[in-house]
Amino acid sequence: MRTFLERTTARAMDAVMCAMMNRLQWRLRHQASTRAEFEAYLTASEPQTRETFYELNGAAPIRSGPHPGIVTLEWPSPIPSGFPDNDTARALWFIGSHGPSAPTAIVLHSLISASDAGYRKLAAWFHARGWNMVFPHLPFHYSRRVRGCPNGALAVTANLPLVAETLRQSVVENRQILAHLRAHGVRDFGVLGTSYGGWVASLLGFVEPDFRFLTLIQPIIDVEHVTWESPAAAAIRRILAIQGIEKGSGRRHEHLSSPLHGHPLTPADRITIIAGLYDTVTPLSGLRELAAAWTGSHYVEVRQGHFGYAALEEAKRRLAPLLASATAR
Repeated sequence: MRTFLERTTARAMDAVMCAMMNRLQWRLRHQASTRAEFEAYLTASEPQTRETFYELNGAAPIRSGPHPGIVTLEWPSPIPSGFPDNDTARALWFIGSHGPSAPTAIVLHSLISASDAGYRKLAAWFHARGWNMVFPHLPFHYSRRVRGCPNGALAVTANLPLVAETLRQSVVENRQILAHLRAHGVRDFGVLGTSYGGWVASLLGFVEPDFRFLTLIQPIIDVEHVTWESPAAAAIRRILAIQGIEKGSGRRHEHLSSPLHGHPLTPADRITIIAGLYDTVTPLSGLRELAAAWTGSHYVEVRQGHFGYAALEEAKRRLAPLLASATAR
Protein backbone atom coordinates (compact mmCIF):
# COMPACT_ATOMS: atom_id res chain seq x y z
CA MET A 1 0.00 0.00 0.00
CA ARG A 2 2.84 2.39 0.87
CA THR A 3 4.46 1.80 -2.50
CA PHE A 4 1.15 2.31 -4.33
CA LEU A 5 0.49 5.61 -2.54
CA GLU A 6 4.05 6.85 -3.12
CA ARG A 7 3.95 5.97 -6.79
CA THR A 8 0.50 7.50 -7.30
CA THR A 9 1.42 10.72 -5.49
CA ALA A 10 4.75 11.05 -7.29
CA ARG A 11 3.25 10.49 -10.71
CA ALA A 12 0.42 12.92 -9.99
CA MET A 13 2.95 15.59 -9.03
CA ASP A 14 5.00 14.87 -12.17
CA ALA A 15 1.84 15.11 -14.27
CA VAL A 16 0.89 18.51 -12.81
CA MET A 17 4.37 19.94 -13.34
CA CYS A 18 4.61 18.53 -16.87
CA ALA A 19 1.22 20.02 -17.75
CA MET A 20 2.47 23.41 -16.59
CA MET A 21 5.61 23.09 -18.71
CA ASN A 22 3.58 22.09 -21.76
CA ARG A 23 1.32 25.13 -21.37
CA LEU A 24 4.39 27.36 -21.25
CA GLN A 25 5.93 25.74 -24.33
CA TRP A 26 2.74 26.03 -26.36
CA ARG A 27 2.60 29.74 -25.52
CA LEU A 28 6.14 30.03 -26.93
CA ARG A 29 5.43 28.09 -30.14
CA HIS A 30 6.25 31.22 -32.18
CA GLN A 31 9.88 30.76 -31.02
CA ALA A 32 10.21 27.42 -32.83
CA SER A 33 13.06 26.89 -35.26
CA THR A 34 12.28 25.76 -38.79
CA ARG A 35 13.54 22.46 -40.12
CA ALA A 36 16.01 24.33 -42.35
CA GLU A 37 17.36 26.34 -39.40
CA PHE A 38 17.82 23.20 -37.34
CA GLU A 39 19.54 21.34 -40.18
CA ALA A 40 21.90 24.26 -40.73
CA TYR A 41 22.76 24.35 -37.04
CA LEU A 42 23.45 20.62 -36.94
CA THR A 43 25.67 20.84 -40.01
CA ALA A 44 27.69 23.65 -38.42
CA SER A 45 28.08 21.98 -35.03
CA GLU A 46 28.56 18.36 -36.12
CA PRO A 47 32.35 18.65 -36.74
CA GLN A 48 32.97 20.17 -33.30
CA THR A 49 34.27 18.36 -30.23
CA ARG A 50 33.17 19.02 -26.67
CA GLU A 51 36.50 20.79 -26.10
CA THR A 52 35.82 23.29 -28.90
CA PHE A 53 32.07 23.60 -28.29
CA TYR A 54 32.57 24.45 -24.61
CA GLU A 55 35.88 26.21 -25.06
CA LEU A 56 36.93 28.72 -22.39
CA ASN A 57 38.45 31.76 -24.10
CA GLY A 58 40.26 33.89 -21.53
CA ALA A 59 39.14 35.21 -18.18
CA ALA A 60 35.72 36.76 -17.75
CA PRO A 61 35.51 40.42 -16.66
CA ILE A 62 33.58 39.46 -13.54
CA ARG A 63 32.41 42.27 -11.27
CA SER A 64 31.80 41.53 -7.60
CA GLY A 65 29.17 43.32 -5.54
CA PRO A 66 29.13 42.87 -1.74
CA HIS A 67 26.00 41.90 0.18
CA PRO A 68 25.61 40.67 3.77
CA GLY A 69 27.24 37.24 3.58
CA ILE A 70 26.87 37.08 -0.20
CA VAL A 71 28.90 38.31 -3.17
CA THR A 72 27.08 38.84 -6.46
CA LEU A 73 29.16 37.95 -9.52
CA GLU A 74 28.14 39.63 -12.78
CA TRP A 75 29.68 39.68 -16.27
CA PRO A 76 28.75 39.70 -19.97
CA SER A 77 27.90 36.22 -21.19
CA PRO A 78 30.48 34.86 -23.65
CA ILE A 79 27.69 33.17 -25.65
CA PRO A 80 25.15 35.87 -26.56
CA SER A 81 21.61 34.55 -26.93
CA GLY A 82 20.11 37.57 -28.65
CA PHE A 83 17.98 38.29 -25.58
CA PRO A 84 19.56 41.27 -23.73
CA ASP A 85 17.86 40.40 -20.43
CA ASN A 86 19.59 37.01 -20.51
CA ASP A 87 23.02 38.04 -21.71
CA THR A 88 24.39 39.33 -18.43
CA ALA A 89 25.52 36.29 -16.47
CA ARG A 90 25.06 36.30 -12.70
CA ALA A 91 25.87 34.06 -9.75
CA LEU A 92 25.61 34.34 -5.98
CA TRP A 93 28.76 33.45 -4.06
CA PHE A 94 27.89 32.45 -0.49
CA ILE A 95 31.10 32.87 1.54
CA GLY A 96 31.22 31.25 4.97
CA SER A 97 33.44 31.77 8.00
CA HIS A 98 36.42 30.05 6.35
CA GLY A 99 36.80 32.88 3.85
CA PRO A 100 36.69 33.11 0.05
CA SER A 101 39.42 30.51 -0.58
CA ALA A 102 37.57 27.70 1.21
CA PRO A 103 36.43 24.64 -0.78
CA THR A 104 33.46 25.64 -2.92
CA ALA A 105 30.41 23.80 -4.24
CA ILE A 106 28.77 24.90 -7.49
CA VAL A 107 25.02 24.21 -7.19
CA LEU A 108 23.02 24.14 -10.43
CA HIS A 109 19.26 24.47 -10.20
CA SER A 110 16.50 22.71 -12.09
CA LEU A 111 14.55 24.00 -15.09
CA ILE A 112 11.99 26.72 -14.25
CA SER A 113 13.28 26.85 -10.67
CA ALA A 114 11.13 29.61 -9.21
CA SER A 115 12.62 30.28 -5.77
CA ASP A 116 16.13 30.23 -4.36
CA ALA A 117 14.96 29.93 -0.73
CA GLY A 118 15.89 26.25 -0.53
CA TYR A 119 19.27 26.91 -2.11
CA ARG A 120 20.03 29.60 0.46
CA LYS A 121 19.38 27.00 3.17
CA LEU A 122 21.65 24.63 1.29
CA ALA A 123 24.40 27.29 1.38
CA ALA A 124 24.11 27.36 5.18
CA TRP A 125 24.40 23.56 5.20
CA PHE A 126 27.62 23.78 3.18
CA HIS A 127 28.94 26.56 5.44
CA ALA A 128 28.45 24.38 8.50
CA ARG A 129 30.80 21.86 6.88
CA GLY A 130 33.49 24.37 5.96
CA TRP A 131 32.47 24.86 2.32
CA ASN A 132 31.37 27.92 0.39
CA MET A 133 28.67 27.70 -2.28
CA VAL A 134 28.13 29.39 -5.64
CA PHE A 135 24.62 29.52 -7.07
CA PRO A 136 24.65 30.53 -10.76
CA HIS A 137 21.51 31.89 -12.33
CA LEU A 138 21.31 29.59 -15.34
CA PRO A 139 20.26 31.22 -18.62
CA PHE A 140 16.73 32.65 -18.74
CA HIS A 141 16.21 32.07 -14.98
CA TYR A 142 15.91 34.38 -11.99
CA SER A 143 17.67 37.70 -12.71
CA ARG A 144 18.03 36.61 -16.36
CA ARG A 145 14.34 36.11 -17.05
CA VAL A 146 13.29 37.75 -20.30
CA ARG A 147 10.55 40.29 -19.79
CA GLY A 148 7.25 38.96 -21.03
CA CYS A 149 8.31 35.31 -20.62
CA PRO A 150 7.90 33.11 -17.55
CA ASN A 151 11.00 32.33 -15.51
CA GLY A 152 13.17 29.75 -17.29
CA ALA A 153 10.70 29.01 -20.08
CA LEU A 154 13.06 29.97 -22.91
CA ALA A 155 15.78 27.54 -21.79
CA VAL A 156 13.98 24.59 -23.37
CA THR A 157 11.61 25.29 -26.26
CA ALA A 158 10.93 24.04 -29.78
CA ASN A 159 13.77 26.32 -30.92
CA LEU A 160 16.29 23.47 -30.88
CA PRO A 161 19.37 25.52 -31.85
CA LEU A 162 18.57 27.89 -28.96
CA VAL A 163 18.26 24.90 -26.60
CA ALA A 164 21.72 23.70 -27.61
CA GLU A 165 23.27 27.17 -27.43
CA THR A 166 21.67 27.76 -24.02
CA LEU A 167 23.28 24.56 -22.80
CA ARG A 168 26.60 25.74 -24.22
CA GLN A 169 26.11 29.13 -22.59
CA SER A 170 25.50 27.45 -19.22
CA VAL A 171 28.61 25.26 -19.37
CA VAL A 172 30.99 27.99 -20.55
CA GLU A 173 29.74 30.48 -17.96
CA ASN A 174 30.34 27.94 -15.22
CA ARG A 175 33.85 27.40 -16.52
CA GLN A 176 34.35 31.16 -16.19
CA ILE A 177 33.11 31.02 -12.59
CA LEU A 178 35.61 28.27 -11.81
CA ALA A 179 38.44 30.30 -13.35
CA HIS A 180 37.42 33.33 -11.30
CA LEU A 181 37.36 31.33 -8.07
CA ARG A 182 40.75 29.77 -8.80
CA ALA A 183 42.14 33.28 -9.24
CA HIS A 184 40.84 34.03 -5.74
CA GLY A 185 42.67 31.07 -4.21
CA VAL A 186 40.02 28.35 -4.30
CA ARG A 187 41.59 24.94 -4.88
CA ASP A 188 38.83 22.43 -4.11
CA PHE A 189 35.53 22.31 -5.98
CA GLY A 190 32.45 20.14 -6.13
CA VAL A 191 29.34 20.27 -8.31
CA LEU A 192 25.75 19.41 -7.41
CA GLY A 193 23.14 19.61 -10.16
CA THR A 194 19.44 18.80 -10.27
CA SER A 195 17.49 17.83 -13.42
CA TYR A 196 18.41 20.49 -16.04
CA GLY A 197 21.19 21.61 -13.70
CA GLY A 198 22.35 18.00 -13.54
CA TRP A 199 22.54 17.99 -17.33
CA VAL A 200 24.74 21.09 -17.25
CA ALA A 201 26.83 19.63 -14.40
CA SER A 202 27.49 16.38 -16.27
CA LEU A 203 28.71 18.25 -19.35
CA LEU A 204 30.82 20.57 -17.20
CA GLY A 205 32.46 17.42 -15.84
CA PHE A 206 33.61 16.52 -19.37
CA VAL A 207 35.74 19.66 -19.64
CA GLU A 208 36.72 20.47 -16.03
CA PRO A 209 38.85 17.89 -14.20
CA ASP A 210 39.27 18.84 -10.57
CA PHE A 211 36.01 18.13 -8.75
CA ARG A 212 36.02 16.60 -5.28
CA PHE A 213 32.51 15.43 -6.06
CA LEU A 214 30.13 15.42 -9.02
CA THR A 215 26.62 14.72 -7.73
CA LEU A 216 23.80 14.48 -10.25
CA ILE A 217 20.19 14.41 -9.06
CA GLN A 218 17.90 12.99 -11.76
CA PRO A 219 19.89 14.65 -14.57
CA ILE A 220 18.59 15.02 -18.10
CA ILE A 221 20.84 12.70 -20.11
CA ASP A 222 19.05 11.58 -23.26
CA VAL A 223 17.88 14.57 -25.30
CA GLU A 224 16.07 12.42 -27.83
CA HIS A 225 14.11 10.67 -25.09
CA VAL A 226 13.16 13.92 -23.37
CA THR A 227 12.13 15.52 -26.65
CA TRP A 228 10.17 12.64 -28.15
CA GLU A 229 8.96 10.56 -25.21
CA SER A 230 8.92 12.59 -21.99
CA PRO A 231 5.51 13.91 -20.84
CA ALA A 232 7.26 17.23 -20.14
CA ALA A 233 7.78 17.80 -23.89
CA ALA A 234 4.41 16.89 -25.38
CA ALA A 235 3.84 20.44 -26.62
CA ILE A 236 7.36 20.63 -28.05
CA ARG A 237 6.75 17.40 -30.02
CA ARG A 238 3.56 18.85 -31.45
CA ILE A 239 5.33 22.05 -32.51
CA LEU A 240 8.27 20.17 -34.03
CA ALA A 241 5.88 18.03 -36.06
CA ILE A 242 4.34 21.19 -37.49
CA GLN A 243 7.84 22.32 -38.50
CA GLY A 244 8.60 18.96 -40.13
CA ILE A 245 11.36 18.08 -37.66
CA GLU A 246 11.50 14.33 -37.15
CA LYS A 247 12.43 12.07 -34.28
CA GLY A 248 16.08 11.09 -34.35
CA SER A 249 17.38 14.17 -36.15
CA GLY A 250 18.93 15.52 -32.93
CA ARG A 251 21.24 12.54 -32.59
CA ARG A 252 23.73 14.43 -34.75
CA HIS A 253 24.32 16.68 -31.74
CA GLU A 254 24.57 13.98 -29.06
CA HIS A 255 28.37 13.92 -29.07
CA LEU A 256 28.18 17.47 -27.70
CA SER A 257 25.05 17.41 -25.56
CA SER A 258 24.52 13.89 -24.21
CA PRO A 259 26.19 12.70 -20.97
CA LEU A 260 25.91 9.15 -22.33
CA HIS A 261 28.58 9.93 -24.93
CA GLY A 262 31.79 9.94 -22.91
CA HIS A 263 33.09 9.91 -19.36
CA PRO A 264 33.72 12.88 -17.05
CA LEU A 265 37.27 13.86 -16.13
CA THR A 266 36.33 13.50 -12.46
CA PRO A 267 37.34 10.06 -11.09
CA ALA A 268 34.38 7.69 -11.10
CA ASP A 269 34.45 7.08 -7.35
CA ARG A 270 33.67 10.77 -6.83
CA ILE A 271 30.54 10.66 -9.01
CA THR A 272 27.08 9.98 -7.60
CA ILE A 273 23.96 9.55 -9.74
CA ILE A 274 20.63 9.73 -7.90
CA ALA A 275 17.47 8.44 -9.60
CA GLY A 276 13.81 8.64 -8.64
CA LEU A 277 11.95 5.33 -8.54
CA TYR A 278 8.78 6.92 -9.94
CA ASP A 279 10.38 9.52 -12.24
CA THR A 280 8.49 9.94 -15.53
CA VAL A 281 10.82 12.63 -16.94
CA THR A 282 14.24 10.99 -16.43
CA PRO A 283 13.38 7.28 -16.24
CA LEU A 284 15.38 4.73 -14.28
CA SER A 285 16.48 2.89 -17.41
CA GLY A 286 18.41 5.90 -18.67
CA LEU A 287 20.16 6.63 -15.39
CA ARG A 288 21.04 2.96 -14.92
CA GLU A 289 22.56 3.07 -18.41
CA LEU A 290 24.55 6.18 -17.45
CA ALA A 291 25.85 4.54 -14.26
CA ALA A 292 26.92 1.49 -16.27
CA ALA A 293 28.67 3.69 -18.84
CA TRP A 294 30.47 5.62 -16.10
CA THR A 295 32.04 2.51 -14.62
CA GLY A 296 32.79 2.86 -10.91
CA SER A 297 30.34 5.69 -10.22
CA HIS A 298 27.89 5.46 -7.34
CA TYR A 299 24.23 4.93 -8.22
CA VAL A 300 21.28 5.18 -5.85
CA GLU A 301 17.50 5.20 -6.20
CA VAL A 302 15.13 7.15 -3.95
CA ARG A 303 11.38 6.92 -3.53
CA GLN A 304 10.14 9.97 -5.44
CA GLY A 305 9.12 11.17 -8.88
CA HIS A 306 11.03 13.79 -10.83
CA PHE A 307 9.85 16.47 -8.42
CA GLY A 308 10.47 16.07 -4.70
CA TYR A 309 12.99 16.48 -1.90
CA ALA A 310 14.07 12.94 -1.02
CA ALA A 311 16.81 12.99 -3.67
CA LEU A 312 18.44 16.14 -2.28
CA GLU A 313 18.38 14.73 1.25
CA GLU A 314 20.08 11.58 -0.04
CA ALA A 315 22.69 13.71 -1.79
CA LYS A 316 23.39 15.62 1.43
CA ARG A 317 23.67 12.39 3.40
CA ARG A 318 26.26 11.05 0.99
CA LEU A 319 28.15 14.33 0.68
CA ALA A 320 28.54 15.03 4.41
CA PRO A 321 31.50 12.70 5.10
CA LEU A 322 33.23 13.69 1.86
CA LEU A 323 33.00 17.41 2.70
CA ALA A 324 34.43 16.76 6.14
CA SER A 325 37.38 14.84 4.71
CA ALA A 326 38.13 17.64 2.24
CA THR A 327 38.22 20.36 4.91
CA ALA A 328 40.31 18.18 7.23
CA ARG A 329 43.19 18.02 4.75
